[in-house]
Amino acid sequence: MAISVSLVVMLAAAVWLLHRYSALKLWHGLVCILFGFFLATSSLAPEIRTTVTAIVRALTGQG
Repeated sequence: MAISVSLVVMLAAAVWLLHRYSALKLWHGLVCILFGFFLATSSLAPEIRTTVTAIVRALTGQG
C-alpha cells in the first residue's frame, strides 16, 4: 500500500509539473485520468501492478 500511495503522489506531481511547465491542457489530463481509471478495471491491471511492483523493488533494492 505504501508503494502505491507514494507512486500516486509522484505521478500526480508529474502531471502538475507537465500542466504548469509543458503546456499540458486540462482535457489532456482528464483523458489520462479516464484512461488510467478504465485500465485499472481491465484484465491487464494485475499484470501492470506486478510489473510496476517489480520495477519499484528493483530500483529500491527491496527484492
